[in-house]
Amino acid sequence: MTTAKDRLRLWLRLLKVTRGIEARLREALRREFKTTLPRFDMMAALSRHPEGLKMSALSGVLRVSNGNVTGIVDRLEEEGLAVRVPVPRDRRAMMVRMTEDGLAEFARQAQAHEGWIDEMLGDFTADEARSLATRLMRLAETQDKEEMTHAL
Repeated sequence: MTTAKDRLRLWLRLLKVTRGIEARLREALRREFKTTLPRFDMMAALSRHPEGLKMSALSGVLRVSNGNVTGIVDRLEEEGLAVRVPVPRDRRAMMVRMTEDGLAEFARQAQAHEGWIDEMLGDFTADEARSLATRLMRLAETQDKEEMTHAL
């Protein structure tokens, strides 16, 4: 029988593992690419939307403030990795798109990132990884539904 204490221990272990993996990823991205995890996350989001995303949509996808998004987009744009494009029929809004250089750089980083994750989670078989990922996805969906219910 699972108790509240068992669930609490599970949460603490998930948190510890997640923080450890995140710290290692931050360090690897800094060392190998002189970049940050938030920049990598933004490039990942933009790579999935070749048509670009509005700045407000980027904030929502990344779950960060508009100010954080603006700062990261500024730096990506300065480096020629992203570009801002006006939104037709909405003079106030801007879309952000990856440039060809940005897509190429993200592909390099994503390949390394996948390798780091594969190494860190190498103790899991493919079946175990899929099973745990499925279970965590269901948990995330439950959490998202609860958030929506509380937001109303």
